[in-house]
Amino acid sequence: MARRCPITGRGTAVGRQVARRGLSKKSGGIGLRTTGNTLRKFKVNVQPKRVWVPELGQFVRVRISTRGLKHIDARGAYSVLREAGLLPKKRKQRRKTNTEAKA
Repeated sequence: MARRCPITGRGTAVGRQVARRGLSKKSGGIGLRTTGNTLRKFKVNVQPKRVWVPELGQFVRVRISTRGLKHIDARGAYSVLREAGLLPKKRKQRRKTNTEAKA
């Protein structure tokens, strides 16, 4: 499963970690020198959660980022999850058979 938040749309981003050496000019040195660049990944903080949806009267399991949780707190669970397409499909109700209707 991809590390992507379905609510915010954020995924893993790529960047660099810069290694520097030396004493800054502010501290009396000749300045910092870059000694290397290392590729790194900035990963999204995605957590599995059970979110209570009062309109449905049930919990919904989702993997969302912590920023996505803030969206749910601010705008409400039903509207945010419906917009992201994370709500379960409505189940069709069974028809009652003649034997169940008599009982």
